[in-house]
Amino acid sequence: MCGVRRAPPALPIGLTSIALLLFSGFAALGIWQVQRLGWKRDLIARVDARIHAAPVPAPDRAARADEYRRVATSGTFLHDKAALVQASTMLGPGFWLLAPLRRPDGSIVLVNRGFVPDRRTGYDRPAGNVRVTGLLRLSEPGGGFLRDNDPAADRWYSRDVAAIARSRGVKAIPDYFIDAQASPSRQAYPVGGLTVVRFPNNHLQYAITWFTMAAMTVAGYILVLRRTAKDGDR
Repeated sequence: MCGVRRAPPALPIGLTSIALLLFSGFAALGIWQVQRLGWKRDLIARVDARIHAAPVPAPDRAARADEYRRVATSGTFLHDKAALVQASTMLGPGFWLLAPLRRPDGSIVLVNRGFVPDRRTGYDRPAGNVRVTGLLRLSEPGGGFLRDNDPAADRWYSRDVAAIARSRGVKAIPDYFIDAQASPSRQAYPVGGLTVVRFPNNHLQYAITWFTMAAMTVAGYILVLRRTAKDGDR
């Protein structure tokens, strides 16, 4: 007597829906990372072009698109209103020396003149009109990692332009500063030209990871289907 072939047992309720949801989610994340990869490569190319371009006049105000633009301006340093901002550089730990620069029209821009190793370090204090060339950087409000700026104690962990200007009694200052390039000096400090331009670009690895997860979801689902079919045969 011929036996009746049984239908394979049904898959657990919702398994297909879960597999489809996981696959769609992982694939979407992979596609997003591919898009981010293109954006990051374009950003790196644009910033590289700005850094090596001829300097343009420092603007009255700046937007995100102006960051790392090479600019130039001139004026007189207000050395008595300079601030020291904690820094970690290729020369070791120390401070950035930020000094207001009063321009011929009376406006003031904050200039990061460069690195000094400690508060007692002597540094060059040029008098009279000077020309400054460097990279435009946007303000860094708030403070550093786990440390807030403390204007009352004159302790700075980020280059917060507005807060530093207020603490020095400087008004009408643009919300950016200039990272001055290295320049010959009679003294060793401050050391300019230490701007680090680095954009982490791990989007390709992230994309591969998400697409791999999507493929593993499909493989797992197929494996469950095959095992379910074998169980039905038995």
